Amino acid sequence: MLQTPAPNLKNTLTETNHLQCKYLKIINLQYLSIFNKLIQQSSCSKTSSSLADLKRIQNLDPLRGFLALMVVFNHIAMLSRSADLPNLSQFAICNRGPEAVFVFFSLSGYLIIGLLFEEKKKLGTINIKSFYIRRILRLYPVYYLVLFMGLFHYQIVLPALNIPFKINYNTAEALLLNVGLLPNVFKALYNPGSILSILWSIGIEEQFYLAVAPILYIIPLKKHFKYLLLFSIVYFLLYHTNMFSFLRQYYLLYFYMSTGGLLAILVKLGYRVHFSSWSLRIIMYIIFIVHFFSNLFQFSTIFWQNLFQLILFNLVIVNLANESKFNITNPFINHLGKISYGIYMYHMFAIHIIVFVFMKLHNEILPKWATILTINLFSLAGTLMVSHISYKYYELKFLRLKGIFRPKSQYNTQ
Repeated sequence: MLQTPAPNLKNTLTETNHLQCKYLKIINLQYLSIFNKLIQQSSCSKTSSSLADLKRIQNLDPLRGFLALMVVFNHIAMLSRSADLPNLSQFAICNRGPEAVFVFFSLSGYLIIGLLFEEKKKLGTINIKSFYIRRILRLYPVYYLVLFMGLFHYQIVLPALNIPFKINYNTAEALLLNVGLLPNVFKALYNPGSILSILWSIGIEEQFYLAVAPILYIIPLKKHFKYLLLFSIVYFLLYHTNMFSFLRQYYLLYFYMSTGGLLAILVKLGYRVHFSSWSLRIIMYIIFIVHFFSNLFQFSTIFWQNLFQLILFNLVIVNLANESKFNITNPFINHLGKISYGIYMYHMFAIHIIVFVFMKLHNEILPKWATILTINLFSLAGTLMVSHISYKYYELKFLRLKGIFRPKSQYNTQ
């Protein structure tokens, strides 16, 4: 766990959040001003703007599903251990949640920066407002639902059940930091509980894209790669210095997204950045799997660990996306990828419920092995059920509207 940062950093949050909240108000007001437009075009959004009209990049949905499940198994073991229940935390596969999130970061950079680059390449500009609205439609509905449900859980439900949980923040602070897209700071300062702590990664992504989209809009297209490369190298080095230790304290892992974007730009420019040798690709995939299922590739310092993962994760993404030997088309596996955002956001609720039940009953009902199996199966089943329902009946209503704000250059990839 990361240590709480120095108090002087906390004193700077008020001005930072004031500016971010003011900026977010502008975005939200623009969003509200076009709400009537969304309603009027909703019938169109179900056809020409449907997600089905977008060609999804091969093998990336299965990768998303795999990563989401790694996070789930990690947190099942973590919460079971904290509740003194039988668990599988001794196995590496149940401790790879952070690494899965890092792959998500690289994948996000590969897709989103690639789309921004393609938009500017084909249209000569980037529509910043439309980009932000698409991000709002994709993330905000579930993000705010989980935020408010999480606050309700810790401040209302747990006290009602006489379950002790120390809350060292007030509601205003929680809303200010999380609405201001600083959930990573909220996590570092207050350790608010696992349901709310998972929001940190959403904040990291949105902080990065709030900055990178205008920058890519301003600088010439031919300099996108150069500036992104310079940022990735310099930022990676600064991140691992003692002088900039606050970057680690607040989980500011922007280099995973920027390097994913670098590979995307090379692909858009027509460069072959994936391995042509099937043997090399097999070796790379094996290393990736071994890294998640064992402790073989663990380094003594965070610098070398991040460097190894940065290279491996980005290579896996670009090779899967351009794989010529296989294309995973199984409907269930691909659907896991489509609902992976919901899996990530909702899984803590399911785990909390199951773990709470077994805290009361496990010694009287099941042996150790059966307890572990039941907790994992019920937590996973509950997570998948809620995520599917959310995706089909809640998220899709907003996702379909994204097509209204999507440039024509983006109707061939997602």
